[in-house]
Amino acid sequence: MNDLGSKNLLLVRHLARTGYQIVYDSMKEFARIRSADTNDELWITEHDPVFTQGQSGKPEHLIAPGDIPVIQSNRGGQITYHGPGQIVAYLLFDISRMNLSVREFVRKIELSMMATLNHFDIRSNRMENTPGVYVRSKKIGSLGLRISRGNSYHGLSLNVDMDTEPFGRIHPCGMEGLEITTMCDFGNFDMLEVTEILEVQISREFGFKGVFYKPGNLGL
Repeated sequence: MNDLGSKNLLLVRHLARTGYQIVYDSMKEFARIRSADTNDELWITEHDPVFTQGQSGKPEHLIAPGDIPVIQSNRGGQITYHGPGQIVAYLLFDISRMNLSVREFVRKIELSMMATLNHFDIRSNRMENTPGVYVRSKKIGSLGLRISRGNSYHGLSLNVDMDTEPFGRIHPCGMEGLEITTMCDFGNFDMLEVTEILEVQISREFGFKGVFYKPGNLGL
């Protein structure tokens, strides 16, 4: 991990479609070996179908996983689902260098998703005490984080064009009856285009001066 000369430069990796475990392990390793001079990185992926259980997760919120694997994660929050048609963005940021509190960091992630949706004429909102982004009370964007030594990993998921049936096998985010929606419930949207806008909004919200694209692999 080489410093490219500016701590205000965001390094982006497009990982294509991945299994959850390999990305999870790579994030933990990145967080372990990064230093005060390491550039912040944004990893973009779609995951193979998987349920992930956060540190606050309770077994009763997993109803009927069927053939979809369940992986225990060290992120905050409870159970969620990841699958094709959902953008997952992992924010490996030094939030202490940004002088951000965890609350401010969460807020900026939510605002990035809301600005992305607004770009495509989808009006969204936040809800007090329930992190994430909603459209007409249905959840469209989620987040789960871990902060270690002032550095974040894990991140957000934004539902673009995915099969939401697996959410019916769980209580999403530990909330029984929570309805899930996707961008394509409101029109036709391209994953690549949405990804590009999301990157722009994250970079803008966090004040990065430029974006540099790294190879889409996990060689750290």
